[in-house]
Formats: sequence, structure tokens, C-alpha cells
Amino acid sequence: MEKDTTIRRIKSLYGTQNNVSENKNDSQDQCGINGCSEVKKKPEVSLYLLHEGVGVALVTVFILVLWGVVHLSLQQLVIGKSTGEFNAIRARKHLERITSVGPRPTGSPENEILTVNFLLEQIEHIKAESASGPHSVTVDVQRPTGSFSIDFLGGFTSYYDRVSNIAVRLEPKAGAQHLMLANCHFDSVANSPGASDDAVSCAVMLEVLHSLANLSTPLRHGVVFLFNGAEENVLQASHGFITQHPWAKQVRAFINLEAAGVGGKEVVFQTGPENPWLVQAYVHAAKHPFASVVGQEVFQSGVIPSDTDFRIYRDFGNIPGIDLAFIENGFLYHTKYDTSDRILTDSIQRAGDNILAVLKHLVMSEELADSSEYRHGNMVFFDLLGVVVVAYPARVGTIINYMTAMATFLYLFKKCSHPSNVGGRYIKELAYATAVVILSWLVTLLTVLIIALVVSLTGRSMFWYNDFYTCIFMYGSAATGTMVLIHTLAKNLYYGGVRRLELGELYFDVSLLLWCGALVYLTANDLCSAYVPMLMVAFPLTTKLLLAREFKLRGASVKYSVLYQLGLALPYVHFMFLIWVVFEIFTPILGRSGTEIPPDVVLATLVTLATLFLSSFFLHFIYLARSTKWLLAGLGTVFTVFLVLVLCGMFFPDLCQTPRALQTHTTRTFHGLDGQVKSRDSGLWINSFDYTGMQHITPIIPEINDTIRTSCQEDRPFCGYPWFLPVKFLVKLDLCPSHMSLYLRPHQGASLTSWSFGDGVPQYHLAGEYFIFYSHGLDAPAWNFWFEIQPPRKEDPSGPEGMISVAISSHYFFGEDQRTVQLEDMLKRFPKWAFPSSWVSTYHMYRY
Repeated sequence: MEKDTTIRRIKSLYGTQNNVSENKNDSQDQCGINGCSEVKKKPEVSLYLLHEGVGVALVTVFILVLWGVVHLSLQQLVIGKSTGEFNAIRARKHLERITSVGPRPTGSPENEILTVNFLLEQIEHIKAESASGPHSVTVDVQRPTGSFSIDFLGGFTSYYDRVSNIAVRLEPKAGAQHLMLANCHFDSVANSPGASDDAVSCAVMLEVLHSLANLSTPLRHGVVFLFNGAEENVLQASHGFITQHPWAKQVRAFINLEAAGVGGKEVVFQTGPENPWLVQAYVHAAKHPFASVVGQEVFQSGVIPSDTDFRIYRDFGNIPGIDLAFIENGFLYHTKYDTSDRILTDSIQRAGDNILAVLKHLVMSEELADSSEYRHGNMVFFDLLGVVVVAYPARVGTIINYMTAMATFLYLFKKCSHPSNVGGRYIKELAYATAVVILSWLVTLLTVLIIALVVSLTGRSMFWYNDFYTCIFMYGSAATGTMVLIHTLAKNLYYGGVRRLELGELYFDVSLLLWCGALVYLTANDLCSAYVPMLMVAFPLTTKLLLAREFKLRGASVKYSVLYQLGLALPYVHFMFLIWVVFEIFTPILGRSGTEIPPDVVLATLVTLATLFLSSFFLHFIYLARSTKWLLAGLGTVFTVFLVLVLCGMFFPDLCQTPRALQTHTTRTFHGLDGQVKSRDSGLWINSFDYTGMQHITPIIPEINDTIRTSCQEDRPFCGYPWFLPVKFLVKLDLCPSHMSLYLRPHQGASLTSWSFGDGVPQYHLAGEYFIFYSHGLDAPAWNFWFEIQPPRKEDPSGPEGMISVAISSHYFFGEDQRTVQLEDMLKRFPKWAFPSSWVSTYHMYRY
């Protein structure tokens, strides 16, 4: 696409960089408008530019090697030899025993009796074994009742009755005034054995309790091990402990063990609030560190639709803590495939080594005695390939960030003040080049999004769900190709008379300037994640300065290119690790994010952004390369092949990996203002959490084609359907079942003034309705509640009768009421690769 002979000499933008080249250029033959019979190639082109094949090979090898290093570090679960203090084999036996009872939803005998009895049996064994040691073990089974409001999923109120908590207090026999809390939950969602979420954490905690109880040296402070039995009911049991248990007043900090995937490494993704001494304790004590402040700020931004007990302890207990979670293989999260055999023993070992070491460090520390004294700002923390954690106070990070930004501005100012910058020429060219880069970003993103929309409209969405790299080959090649094409056109059409070495230098400066802008913006907004652009500025700038002489003498030589990439290795390998974390978390989430958000659009955006960020400091290679035609041809071929394969359905449907569907056999009854039944219906209510809906199921179960796609009936609370939680934006009443939902919809002009839940102040959902989630453990009494409503001053003739519509829905997650004959028949026909989560629900609506 480019001709070497089209380049002519113009005055240098930055002053003379290569006298040899310029002297040779002066002797170039001049041509008239009729052309020349012979044109000599410029020495700069033949001697100082990078061959296309060499450049592509160097960058490809660089990316692949670093990506391989990232994956190698992720596979090394346990680094070095274990100390032997934590017994992973024994912890695995605990895990297998807990999961052997099957799914453990709150209120079920499996959760409230079998699992509770097993845990108590193991705790009593530990208590007896350590009785002669320096520690005492106290066990308390708590059955709290309470309610609270939370803004999770749009906002709702949660009410719980006699849910289960097993609290174990380990302390020196002389007693302890200050306590550390370690938390896990043993309940699971319906239809899942919950091995990773969260049985493995409880198994780890049992073994950590065993190790600490048998220490020969007494601990300085005490530890409460809380095995809570109602976390999946939106954090109910932890609320019952921290607001009602007498030990809670002595808790100074906590560690929460959670999961968003199955196995792998557990990552520290939340700390604080503030209290940097907790991060320092983890850095100092953890045997196999794995932590990221980027994950903390992303999670706390609300982008990920999830929450943990960390929030309850922080908001209702006002205590700081550390939140850890397994994140790998989130495809199996909350499914029937979350089984103990999928969790490697090394994963259990590393989690146990880390928790035991950090807990031991904290209970022997001075800070725990008065943690409020050490509450001074946040911490920047991140690990390097799981080998070492870097941590420093945020205020120190601010100084480092601004010093890096200042160094960048000095570098650019020196060029602006060069004698050759007549009339601000360099500033203008830098501004033009920045505009070209930003334009290339926008065009690239728009192009890839159009491709993603085409894929979605043709019914081939989520082709990447089984094999993530297919989206890299298609969306990644499209993004890279579009970006390279735009800069190639700019080089040939706009910069036709500019020396290539100067262009390469210019576009390096643009990348540096843009990353520096991100650095200043994030730092000014007090975001600890600003360390990422700091690394992406400091290392490239230092590398470029060190290689200035090499570049001046030899241009874009192979030696320069290799050394340049080596200088980028550390920030790039860390940035690629962060990219892996993003895709490891978001790819599975996109498979259960409902039918309203096109997942290909989201994933294509993430792939494009990753491509643009990774390519930033390789942009100048496009201008230093002799040509890009073979690179463009190769990228175009890869994209075309994969687009054809996707549109032909090569990846559907048997390769799909656990698409989600919520299926309930629902009976609905609607009462009028006089209390009489106005209508009643029954049927299977199917909600797909997979964007592709039922399109891959209907060929196997053609009856689904005869179903009706329902619309929201606005005059009925939550559209007239038994939502388990207020997630409508995604997709017979006997004694109280263990899970119920109460919906209140005041009519036009009426308003709720008070009720018996929480602090008495009604909290409404974003939709303008009120959602109260209810669950109970064993032997709970009938659910009694009240609310007060202010009638409208004037009745709305166009609205429903009365002041308020009240609906109550029951959900049967276990036992003989969980299934009906019709539901069982439908479930048997689903393919093995699908995961229909199912139960029976009822919906009764009344008007008053």
C-alpha cells in the first residue's frame, strides 16, 4: 500500500536527528512533473526503517511471550513448599462432606440440619483436641431475626426469620478484649452444590481453626469464625450476626472468604474502607499473594452486579476488612457443575496458607487493639505475577504520579523549546497527531461495534462463550486491522512528505501524552488505579530516553526494537494480567446478564479497548515500518475466515457452555377490591439469563415455540410475576415457605408512610414499587407484618381500583413441593449442556 519512492525530504520537526541520512538526502535526484527515468531510494527508507515481517514478528512474539508468562503465573497456585501448618487434604474431606448433601438453600433440611450438624461435630472435635492447650474454644449457634434495606439490584428490603449462624470464638484462656472475624457461608443457591461458593471457604476455615487452636503459643487477641447460613439470601445471616450477636461489639476487623468462580487463585479484591494496616498485614504475611486495587475500585463502582458480606460488615458494623474470592471459571458459578472435584487441592492449599498466615499475623498485631487509630487513607496495592505485592499509601502514590506526569511534561517541553520549533510547529504537529489517534480510536470502536451488532442480529451472538479466543481472532483482528489501516492512510496521504523516523518519534509522544492525561485525571479523582497509567508512562519514557542515541544513529533497527520492547515488558505484563482479570470475570457474567443487553456489544467493546491500550506504544512502529500491506492482508484474512465461520454457525449449538435459564411452574391468582378471585392461571414461566434466549433449546423442545412472550402488566406489582429478587429488568399458599417475596404498588396519589420492616421507613425499588424479600430457617413462626398507606386526595379514574396493589409470591426451592409433573417432564428434555434452574412459585395479588 505504500511506495518507498513517495517520501521526500522536508525540514525536521525536532531538529537534526541523523546527519548521515540528511547529507545523503541532499543529493537526491529531483524530478519534474513528467516524472523521472530513474529515482534513487532514500537511505532513510533502505537503512533506517523496520522491515514489515521483522516488525510483525517482534511484536507478535512480545505479546505471546508476555501472555504466556501471565498464564504460567496463574497456573502456579502454590509457590514454593508449604509450611505444613495447613492440611489441605483434611480440608478437602470437609469440602466433600459439606457438598455431599447436595444443594443447601436457606431453610432446607440440608442447610439447617445436616450441614449445621456436620460443622458442629467438627468444631467439637477441634475443641476437645485443643482443650489442654493455651486456648479456649466457645461455640454459639445463633438464630437471628431482623430486617434491613439495601440498594442492591435497584433497592429492596430484606426480612429474615431464625436463619442459622455458627459462631466459634477462639481466644487465650485468659480471655480477649479484641476480636478478629473470619467469615464464610455454608448455604448455596437452589440447584447447585455450591462447592466453590462457598463450601470450600468453610472447609478452609475449619482447618484454619484447627491449626490456630493447637498453637503452643497463645494468641494476643481472639478470633471469631463465623459460619453463616444465609448469604445467598442477599447477605441476611451476616447482618444478623453483626447487628445482634454480643460478640460483634468486640470485632475490630474481618476477613471474608467468597467466590465468583470455581477454583484457581483467591484474589484480594476489596479492603478497607481506609485502614491501610490491613493491606500491609496481607502484604507482610500472605504466602502466595494475589491482590489488586483495580479490582477493588471496579467492584465498588457497581459495574459488577454482585455483592458480598463485606458490605454488611462495612455498612452495618462500621468495621474494616479484607474481601477475597475465587474468580476463575465463572462459567460454572451458581450451577450444578460447581462440584468439589473441580477445585484443585493446590487451590485449597494456597487459600489455607494465606488465610492462616494473615489471621495469625493480625491477631498478634498491635493495630487490631485500636484499629481506628490507624485509619488514615487508602492504599495502592497490586501483585506482580503472584510473586510479590507492591503496596504504598495513596498519598505517596499521588506524589509519585504527579512526579511522573511532571517528567513527561518536561520531556515534551524540551521539544517545544527546541530552536527548530518555529511558530509552535511541534505543538501543532503533536495536536494533529493526537487528533489522528483519537479519530482512529473512535472509528475502530464504531467499526467493531457494527460487526458485533451484525453478529447479534443474525442470531450468532455469544459464539465465543465456549472458546474465548474466537472473539479475539474476530473482534481483535478487526480492531487491529482498522487501527493499522487508519494510520497507514494517514502516513501515506497526510504525512507523505515527512521523514518516517520523525513520525515514529511523534506518535510515541502522542501515546505518552494520552497515558499521562489518564494518569493526571485518575490521580486528581483520588483513584488508586492511577498506578496503572503511571507504569505505562514511567517505563516507556525511561526506555525511550535510554535508547535515544541508538535511535539517533541507527533508526528503527532490530536492536532498537528489541531493547524498546524489553523496556515495556514490566508494565505490559502487568497490564495484560489486568486484562485477563477483566475477561475472566466479565465473560461468564455476559452469559447470565439477561436478554436486554447484547453481550457481543459489551465484549467487542472490551476487546477493542484492550487492543487500543496494548497497541498504544506500538503505534510508532506503523510509521517506522517500510510497509503494512502484508499485515493488513493477514488481519483481513483472519477476520474474514472467522466471520464466515461464525455466520455459518460453526460454534453452535453443541459447543455452548452452560447457558442459563430460570424455569418455574407458576400459579397466579388475582383478587379484586371485594376480595373475590377475578382471574387465575397456571403454567411454566421461563426466563432466560442467556441473551440467545431459547433459540438453541427450541430445536430440541419445539413446544417452546408455542409459548407466549409476555409483556409487563403495569397495573400489577412487578408485572404480575413471582420474581425471586427485583430483577425484572433482566429478564397454592400453604404455610410460609422458606422464601417469599412481597410486592407493594401504591396507586396514583397514594403513598406508603411507614411499615414494620427495617427502621420503619419504606425503601422503594427504582421502578417505583416496593419489594420485600423474606426467608426463614427452621421452626419460624408465621410471617406477620404491617404497613400504613396515605390514601390519594383524589382517586384516579383511569387507574386500578383502591389505594394499593399487594402481591405475595412463594418460592419452593427444596422438598417435595419443588417439582411438579409438568416441570419434571420439561426439565428432562433440556440438553445436558444447558442449566435450567427451576422451582415452583405462586403469585397472589390483592387490592385494597
